[in-house]
Amino acid sequence: MLGSLARWLRILGFDTFYDNRIEDGEIARRCAAEDRLALTQDRRLVQRRLLRERSLLVQSIGLEEQLKETLEFLGRYVQAEQVLSRCLICTSPIRAMTKPEVRQRVPPYVFRTQQHFKYCSVCNRVYWGGTHRRRILRKLEKWGLL
Repeated sequence: MLGSLARWLRILGFDTFYDNRIEDGEIARRCAAEDRLALTQDRRLVQRRLLRERSLLVQSIGLEEQLKETLEFLGRYVQAEQVLSRCLICTSPIRAMTKPEVRQRVPPYVFRTQQHFKYCSVCNRVYWGGTHRRRILRKLEKWGLL
């Protein structure tokens, strides 16, 4: 239901777990065990005993409004230095990597044109600040989140 919201929360630097294949009971157990908050549009899910204090029933439909609603609920705001600080696949924090370390791990054009790289030590993915980073930051500014 909220896959785009989960992805954008990761983009903003929030530790976000998302899997639309697991059952409600498993979601409730994970939230309790991992001290997580469940974001959902499922009224029955937020009524579960384990989630009464650990959930937000997202009312908004559009992504921009969902992000604003979630941030307001959390009492948080977007911190520019946290944007793109987590792996978009596994949500682990990403770390800086030197240019020589990435030579064999990125396309030649990327190696020639980029200077700064980061990587996820959990899933081994390499990131660099391409045009997608500028588009993300422009979108966040347009939405009034930066």
